[in-house]
Amino acid sequence: MKVLITGGAGFIGSNLSNYYLNKGHEVTVFDNLSRRGTEKNLEWLRTNHKKNLSFIKNDIRNFDSLLNATKDVDMILHTAAQVAVTTSIKNPREDFEINALGTFNVLEAARRSDNNPILVFTSTNKVYGDNVNKIPIAEKETRYEFIDSKYIKGVHEDFPTDANEHTPYGSSKYAADIYVRDFYTIYRLKTVTFRMSCIYGTRQFGNEDQGWVAYFVISSFFKKPIVIYGDGKQVRDVLYIDDLVRAYELACQNIEKTKGKVYNIGGGIKNTLSLLELLNLLRSFGFDTKYSFNNWRSADQKVYISDIKKANEFGWEPKIKPEEGVKKLLEWVKENKRLF
Repeated sequence: MKVLITGGAGFIGSNLSNYYLNKGHEVTVFDNLSRRGTEKNLEWLRTNHKKNLSFIKNDIRNFDSLLNATKDVDMILHTAAQVAVTTSIKNPREDFEINALGTFNVLEAARRSDNNPILVFTSTNKVYGDNVNKIPIAEKETRYEFIDSKYIKGVHEDFPTDANEHTPYGSSKYAADIYVRDFYTIYRLKTVTFRMSCIYGTRQFGNEDQGWVAYFVISSFFKKPIVIYGDGKQVRDVLYIDDLVRAYELACQNIEKTKGKVYNIGGGIKNTLSLLELLNLLRSFGFDTKYSFNNWRSADQKVYISDIKKANEFGWEPKIKPEEGVKKLLEWVKENKRLF
C-alpha cells in the first residue's frame, strides 16, 4: 500500500510514518520542515528505514506538488497544519492559507487521484469554539470539572460547533473540517475526520504555545521554569501517541463504517489531567519544577474532555494511562538529550 503523510516529519506524522514503514508499506513524507524538530524526525526516519521511504520537501499550499504526490496513493493521512492559537492571532492570513486553503488543496488533489484514496484529516476540538465554556463547571482543588450531567463523559460529536466565537485557528480548522465532510457528501471521497484533543508522546518538541504536556516534561527534565497562563486548573483529556496511531489504523481498516464520519479522538473521561496535576505527577517522578502564573489566554477552555464512545464502532479506545504515557515521554527525552 502507498501512503502519503502530509506533515509526515512532524510529531504525529513521524510516528505514523514510522508505523506504516514498519508494516512494510511505501510511505511518502510530504513536509516543508518549517517546524522545530522536523528535520530531526526526518533524520530518525531515514536512519531506521532504508527502503520504502520517500520524502518531498514542499508545502500543502503548493497545489501542483500535492497533485503529483497523490496521483497513485492508496491512503492520505493529512496531519500538516498551523497548530498554535497564539500564532494564528499574530498571523491569521498564514493560518488560513495553511489550515483552510491547504486542506482544500489536499482534498482536491485526492479527488483527482487515480485511486480514490482514503483520507484521514486531523481536526481539533477547537471547532466547538467558546460553546464549551458555556457548559457549567465546578472549581475543585486542582481542577475544573463539568457538572452538567449531559457532559459528565465529555463533549460528544453532535455538540454545537461555533461559527462565531473562534480564534483564527479555530476558524481555519472549522472551515477545513466542513470541507472534508462536504467532499464525502458531494464527491464520495473516503474521508474520516478526527477532532483531536491533547495528543502527547515521543518525537514531540513541545513549546509554550503548543504541545503543553511535552513542554512541561521537557522543561522539567532540563530544570527550566514554566509559565502557566490562567490558574493551572484547566483540564484536558490526554492521549498518548501510540493510541492515536492505532486509531488511524483501525479507522482505515474499517473504512466502510468510518467514511464520511467525524470522531472525537482523545483520552476521554478516564485519561484527564489539569496543568497542576501534571506538575504533581512530574513531582512524583522526582522533578521539582519551578513555575509562575500569568493572565489567561484568549478563548482558553477551562475544561475540554472528549466523549470518545462513538469511536468504539471501529474498535478503538485508549489503552495507555497518563502516568504510563508521561513516563514513556520522560524516558524518551532522557535518551535523546542531544536533540534538545
